[in-house]
Amino acid sequence: MTTSTLPLRNILFIMADQLRGDYLSCAGHRTLRTPHIDALAARGTRFSNAFVQGPVCGSSRMSTYTGRYVTSHGSAWNFVPLSVGQKTLGDHLRPHGVRCAVVGKTHVEADVAGAERLGLDISQGRGLLAMEGGFEPYERDDGILPPGFKAEGNRYCDYLRAQGYAGDNPWHDHANSALGPNGEILSGWHMRWARQPARVQAQHSETPYMTRRAMDFIREQGDQPWVLHLSYIKPHWPYVAPAPYHAMYGPDEVQAVQREERERADPHPVYRGFMDYTPSRSFCQPGVRETVIPTYMGLISQIDDQIGELMRFLRDTGRDRDTLIVFTSDHGDYLGDHWLGEKELFHDTIVKVPLIVVDPRAQADAARGTVCDQIVEAIDLVPTFLQALGLPEPQEWLEGQSLHSLLQGQGGDWSKDQAVCENTFAFRDCVRLPIGAPVDRCNMTMVRTRQWKYVHVDGLRPMLFDLVNDPQEFGDLGASSAHAGMREEMQQRLLEWLFRRKRTTGISPVGIETWNRRELKAGIDIGIW
Repeated sequence: MTTSTLPLRNILFIMADQLRGDYLSCAGHRTLRTPHIDALAARGTRFSNAFVQGPVCGSSRMSTYTGRYVTSHGSAWNFVPLSVGQKTLGDHLRPHGVRCAVVGKTHVEADVAGAERLGLDISQGRGLLAMEGGFEPYERDDGILPPGFKAEGNRYCDYLRAQGYAGDNPWHDHANSALGPNGEILSGWHMRWARQPARVQAQHSETPYMTRRAMDFIREQGDQPWVLHLSYIKPHWPYVAPAPYHAMYGPDEVQAVQREERERADPHPVYRGFMDYTPSRSFCQPGVRETVIPTYMGLISQIDDQIGELMRFLRDTGRDRDTLIVFTSDHGDYLGDHWLGEKELFHDTIVKVPLIVVDPRAQADAARGTVCDQIVEAIDLVPTFLQALGLPEPQEWLEGQSLHSLLQGQGGDWSKDQAVCENTFAFRDCVRLPIGAPVDRCNMTMVRTRQWKYVHVDGLRPMLFDLVNDPQEFGDLGASSAHAGMREEMQQRLLEWLFRRKRTTGISPVGIETWNRRELKAGIDIGIW
């Protein structure tokens, strides 16, 4: 790669949905082929210990978009509105003339009640941006349109209809379903049909469509600065891929399941509840993994091919020389590991995600093509973006730290030695009801260091894993008397983390530091005799 002498003007922020950190060939997957993402890693820095702050789409993404932990932004699960009082990436960029837009999914739930309280017009301008999490909705599409849903005002569905895929819901009926032998629709919501090809041609499926829309945005921007969040909805379920990706991999290329019987012997009550969740029970049936995972891999290969197309476009337009490129995911997918399906708990399978950053500038040459094993978090991206563009990093808001030093191979001062992730099981009846927990007593918080993973569960015993001697997290030491001291130490870490949250968001640290001097200068002499 020829490095650039140009300053960074743009950021291409790519996110795949539900992509595991170990499902890339550059991350060690033995059968999956991702040459274009691997090429990104060769051009930049791959972070092998990157962690999200929420194990579901909504909370994870809101932390990534705000640069704040879940406790701080409050959007604790899917469909929990992000308060209009929170600042996001777009809010930090737009005052400096940088256009910030999304193509694809955000999972931002609009705080309509908050907007009404403030009298905001949510149909345009700042009100609309607040409802979109600070992103201009150039082509927002969260997908997940269930059967029977009438899709109106959805650009991708309109596009499908224009290509001849008729119906009220072509997203489901064509892009995410197969066709049976008698002309019946085989819904992608049923995993048994995962090996069948989608009813759309590959070029009409979601991933290439969103790639083309990203190119449209970049082309329209010309030389004006931008940050584009290209957010692919795949390989998130429905597990349906168009030909040839549906048959690109076979059952013999599925890696061995990571689970042991001792995990089911006497599990934590929350763990037991998630084992009883429908996706978990399905993935434990014979043949399900061998049916679903090849398609999951095919969807990843389709994303990889589109990354290749997009990188060629950037090279052809010269944008590769002044654009920071980031590739990551919002969380992983159990796929039957640990006797679980879907996500929501805190095994590395879920909370450790791929993260690749390509900085084209010469000052990043020292770290180019390297793997950084420092613990980093998704909340570190917003300060990284702001520093890359030479913009202010408001410390009263941001709880992450810029990756700048690591990207330049100067990580000696990197101070982060733990990752934190939060969730609630309040929304899962199969977990909450057997425990008998009220919905406001279902909070879980993970603290992970290099050696230990501790999960605090409100009202119940914690979970604890020794990551050195049990890296696959099969043995929960949360009730082990021999590890009582370590649990106490990790709980203290959690308390110290909680005490350090950014609470005074309305005033900068400098404003606080100079407060007394300004009082005295204004003649406010309190308590003088």
